[in-house]
Amino acid sequence: MHLPFTTTLPLILSLLTQEIQARDVPANIQTLYNNIKKAGSCTKVLKSGFYAKDDPPNTFSYCGDHIGEGVVYLQGTGGALADMDIDCDGLQNSPASDGRCGSSTDTQSHTSFEDTVKSYNKGVDGLDAYIHPYVVFGNVGSNPGFVNYDPRKDGVHELGLIAVVCGNGKMFYGIWGDENGDDGPRAVIGEASIGMATLCFGTVVNGNNGHDETDVLYLAFTGADAVPGKDGAKWNAKNAVEFEESLKGLGDKLVARIGGGSTTTTTLKTTTTTKSTTSTTTTTTTSTAPICTSCSWTGHCAGATCSSADDCDGDLVCTGGTCGGCTWVGHCLCATCSTGDDCADDLVCKSGKCANP
Repeated sequence: MHLPFTTTLPLILSLLTQEIQARDVPANIQTLYNNIKKAGSCTKVLKSGFYAKDDPPNTFSYCGDHIGEGVVYLQGTGGALADMDIDCDGLQNSPASDGRCGSSTDTQSHTSFEDTVKSYNKGVDGLDAYIHPYVVFGNVGSNPGFVNYDPRKDGVHELGLIAVVCGNGKMFYGIWGDENGDDGPRAVIGEASIGMATLCFGTVVNGNNGHDETDVLYLAFTGADAVPGKDGAKWNAKNAVEFEESLKGLGDKLVARIGGGSTTTTTLKTTTTTKSTTSTTTTTTTSTAPICTSCSWTGHCAGATCSSADDCDGDLVCTGGTCGGCTWVGHCLCATCSTGDDCADDLVCKSGKCANP
């Protein structure tokens, strides 16, 4: 639905005067991004046969090469990652809407987990694509030949945190908010709410114009501790900047468990100008490397498939076809923990991270 110009103009001006300095991509995430692209394709395929667009090739996969570090991600072949199509599903015609979703031809008023959002009793009945930067993850359908994948079987939880490395040096935090259905001719991947897309690429995106380059890395975190829940996010935020900022604490904690973590400074500066107010907020946080042993051989870390110990990084061993012998997805080396009972096999909990004894 296109709103009248007199209604959309103040909203557009408000968006244009939002100045956001994206989070610095932490060194461990930048290394992960570079190594995944360099590898060309993943070796531990959770499910394959997906399209980035409605046209071939169908060579994109959900990948588990780093599931031992608590993430599932998307990748194609030849170094391709994923693109970012625009999803406008969810609550419609809210004050945050600026009309850019009017060009979408397949908008629905519902998202997959809206009942859970409503149950939080935060004054919102579901997700708003303009306000909640969510990612469309997983594929569900019954049409002949449609490829299905449910991320929950690999430890990703509904409304769990997803870090998005936009491919242009920016990184933002979002949530798993919707699934790809079979309303189109093919099973596709690489889609996010217009709120997330605007954070990444600005107001040039709209309901029918996303980001076509396959350089976006979606990192979906596994485990119940990756879900912000009722009080871990500002579900009644007024805009995407405000909601994304509310995920910062959880996001920084989860990001630090990848690749052994690193000491990074994250800065998010937001200047929002509306008709009556102007506010500026600058937040700086520092995360410190965990005590667990880091992995230096991408694709051969804890949780990777193996035939012998020679296929595994460092001192990891091959047990049951898995490096590190980890049998509990999301609780392997470097996963967050409170006690040793939160860690798989013989791993112990040191400084909040599952580590070697």
